[in-house]
Amino acid sequence: MKLPAQLCLLLVATAAWSAPAIKLKVAAVQFRSSFDVEDNRKRMVEALTRLAGEGVNVAAFPECALTGYHKDAVMAAEASAVAAAEESIGKACTAGKIAAVVGSVYKVNGKTYNTAVVFNSRGELVERYAKIYLAGEKWATPGNHIALFDLEGVTSTVIICHDERYPELARLPAMAGARIVYYISHESGMANERKLVPYRAQMMARAVENHMFVVAANAPANIKDNSGSHGQSRIILDDGNIAKEASYYGDEVLVETLSITPSALERPLKELLSGWWRQGFDWMMANRHKRLE
Repeated sequence: MKLPAQLCLLLVATAAWSAPAIKLKVAAVQFRSSFDVEDNRKRMVEALTRLAGEGVNVAAFPECALTGYHKDAVMAAEASAVAAAEESIGKACTAGKIAAVVGSVYKVNGKTYNTAVVFNSRGELVERYAKIYLAGEKWATPGNHIALFDLEGVTSTVIICHDERYPELARLPAMAGARIVYYISHESGMANERKLVPYRAQMMARAVENHMFVVAANAPANIKDNSGSHGQSRIILDDGNIAKEASYYGDEVLVETLSITPSALERPLKELLSGWWRQGFDWMMANRHKRLE
């Protein structure tokens, strides 16, 4: 039976009054990919094994971490090799009892999607989200749903890079009770210095305006020629303040234990644009399990 948006929000809000805080140890992995799927898979599995030993519950890796963020590398990657690598990462999650959010690609029916795959600590695939707002990826097909899923007991969402410029991708999940947005990216490089402050500000805004935590994993810059992205992976608290932030060039891991209490963002449904927000909310809930095809 389909529940109306208002009732869904009421149920979430009621639960928020009684549920205890959840302690979740998260890691934002600033990961330098090669253009070799097997090499990237091996190093991600090693990182997950190490972080599991440190008691981390969820680790996030950057956009296209599995293939490397480059058209030639993405197009050369065989769908079977990517699928096998994802399966291996899922098994590492099972072995270490750790969840993972991993930048990957998904090839089906002649289409290629820029995706985030999410495994829980039992190694189960709980989300395959494709980037909706592309930023020059001529090789990619836009996604078809907004992510909303449970990860280690916390309602969560995930967005990819250019998605951060579109507040509704965080606001609608927040209205459904999401408390964490995993943000994986391969942003502009160091040559675009004017973009660095806006990148930082946008995810701080998503956090404070929605009362959500942000776990942001970005790729580092390359020292030799300033190619690649620009690092500065970060963990942002639900008041918009930055708890941890990485450097520009390093392969780094940020770890933070979050204290998470449930929350329902009801205000948009009581204001001038309430009808518009209800339409978006209902569409998200109806399509959140839609497959990429």
